[in-house]
Amino acid sequence: MQVCVTGIGLVSALGRLKPSWQHLLNGESAIRWYRPFANLPPLPLAMIGQTPASVEQLTYQVVADALEDANLTMPLKDCGVVIGSSRSCQAAWEQLAQENITSHRKLDTEPEYPRFDILNEEILTLEHWLDTLPHQPAIAAAHYIGSYGPALAPMAACATGIWAIAQGFELIQTGQCQRVIAGAVEAPITPLTLAGFTKMGALAKTGAYPFDKQRQGLVLAEGGSVLVLESEDLARRRGAPIYGKLLGFGLTSDAYHVSKPNRDQQSAIAAIKQCLDRSHLFPTDIDYIHTHGTATQLNDQNEAELIQQLFPQGVAISSTKGATGHTLGASGAIGTAFSLMALKHQVLPPCIGLREPEWDLDFVTIARQCQVRQALCFSFGFGGQNAVTAIGISSNC
Repeated sequence: MQVCVTGIGLVSALGRLKPSWQHLLNGESAIRWYRPFANLPPLPLAMIGQTPASVEQLTYQVVADALEDANLTMPLKDCGVVIGSSRSCQAAWEQLAQENITSHRKLDTEPEYPRFDILNEEILTLEHWLDTLPHQPAIAAAHYIGSYGPALAPMAACATGIWAIAQGFELIQTGQCQRVIAGAVEAPITPLTLAGFTKMGALAKTGAYPFDKQRQGLVLAEGGSVLVLESEDLARRRGAPIYGKLLGFGLTSDAYHVSKPNRDQQSAIAAIKQCLDRSHLFPTDIDYIHTHGTATQLNDQNEAELIQQLFPQGVAISSTKGATGHTLGASGAIGTAFSLMALKHQVLPPCIGLREPEWDLDFVTIARQCQVRQALCFSFGFGGQNAVTAIGISSNC
């Protein structure tokens, strides 16, 4: 059963779907200097507004936009929902912890940070704390559209977005649903996230420069994207507009390290080969790869070497994180959305921030008009979580 994409909802620091796409093609970046928290130094970030975004509002925005784009109206009782997030409502929990520390002064003999027990109602002061659990974006979306179908909430670091899309794909292929809203949202601009990535030495000091010899690290960003997935039969019956179809996916784990990718690359290679096999594609069939391209030393090196090994014939590649920043769990969903726009408009988005490539690959440095029939989107997350999806144009859709 073919699975078609009939709608896209996207919000990034560049704007919503169409403005983001146009700014991207124009070679513009949304990365700016911000100081969202007074007790932390300013950093290059990709924020949607002047203050940190709400994951709830991002969820409602991308779902509403996707439904409008697909010409659908609510309620959608039989629609499945798969919306993931690697951070989810972490900002609310950080705020709660800070309020708890502030309001419960401790003796010098006690720990500086009190033990946090979510089952103790006297300690937990945040109202409606159940609304801040990791599955909340998926549950909120299901309530919003009036769905009685499956509501799934994957969490797999930077691989989350593609994993969510893969689960939506499977719900349709196995006949559990005829329509699924799938993707990911992320609002990671929190004190703990910024401090953690700073401590790791993973954050860039001036900007994001994927695959560049002078790359410094990643730039954290807010955003999200969801796709409306429908069976081919349903899409054709209602005359829905079609961006393309999902062809297959590959999901693997390195089982190696909490943050470093395995240098032998075998698990990441397996994810790409799985995806190609399930999609009935050869490496030579791929016209474009939307890379993970975080601008960190290890990711870009591993990814470039993977592409050189598996696609020796050459293939056009780019990372859009130099424009949008790195939205962590949402990045694969945003990358898939941009790849679908490339199919629709037959133009490849540029790798913004790349000035001096470290590898001899076919980098798209300015928007490139060309024939695009099949594309891959990569996501390689912490914990060695590898996710790849394939999309393509279908005459049947």
